[in-house]
Amino acid sequence: MENLTTRGRVTRLGATALGLVLLLVGTLWGNDDDFPFGPFRMYSTSNPPNAPAPDTRVEGVNSDGAVIDLDQDATGIRRAEIEGQQDRYAAEPALLAEVADAYAERHPDAAALVEVRIVIRWHGIRAGRPTGRHTDETVVRWQASR
Repeated sequence: MENLTTRGRVTRLGATALGLVLLLVGTLWGNDDDFPFGPFRMYSTSNPPNAPAPDTRVEGVNSDGAVIDLDQDATGIRRAEIEGQQDRYAAEPALLAEVADAYAERHPDAAALVEVRIVIRWHGIRAGRPTGRHTDETVVRWQASR
């Protein structure tokens, strides 16, 4: 085994120190987008035992008034992609037209969507167990121009 030169040792120590600083900064001030140098909240937090549990979904209303579940099979868009961009959709609901377009592309013979909405179903939890009750909250809504 060969000995490292002074320059090699300094380079390795510098890289290690930089990695540790990035981990510390990411841990204290980072968010999911900074992973692996920031916390991945999905695995680093939990809900209180009596707090409702959210279940986000996307649904549409077609021109016949029927409510359509706009899941990955219906649109090709994963729920995680919608959840990850939820703040963006809330700021600009017109972006949900892309979901309607994705649905229309996969279902050319279906009635057109006139509304797309992001809905959170809050499942009741008591002592860490589901209560069987829920409430729905529409957090973003886009309606097609008439």
